[in-house]
Amino acid sequence: MSASSTQLEQKLRSDLQPDFLEVIDESAQHAGHAGVQEMQASGAPHLDQGAHGTHFRIKISSKAFENLTRVSKHRLIYASLQNFIDAGVHAIAIELV
Repeated sequence: MSASSTQLEQKLRSDLQPDFLEVIDESAQHAGHAGVQEMQASGAPHLDQGAHGTHFRIKISSKAFENLTRVSKHRLIYASLQNFIDAGVHAIAIELV
C-alpha cells in the first residue's frame, strides 16, 4: 500500500479533529536512504516507481491534545496512523504547533 499525504490527512482529521493540519510527503528527499533501499530490495510494491509514501512531516494542533504531555500527543498521532505504519510508512516527523 502506498500512502499519500491526503490519506494521512483524512485519517488525522477524522480521529483528532485538528485546528491546524499540514501533511507533507518528504519521501523524495530520502530516496537514497538505506532504509528505503532495503525496502526496495525486499520488493516493497509501493516503492517500485520511486520513493513516495514512506516519509512524512506532520504539522498539527488539536484540542484533543489539551492537558497532554508531548509524548502523549505523539502517541495519539501514531495510534491514528498505525495502519499506515504497518503498511510501510517508514518515518513520521511531528511538529506540534
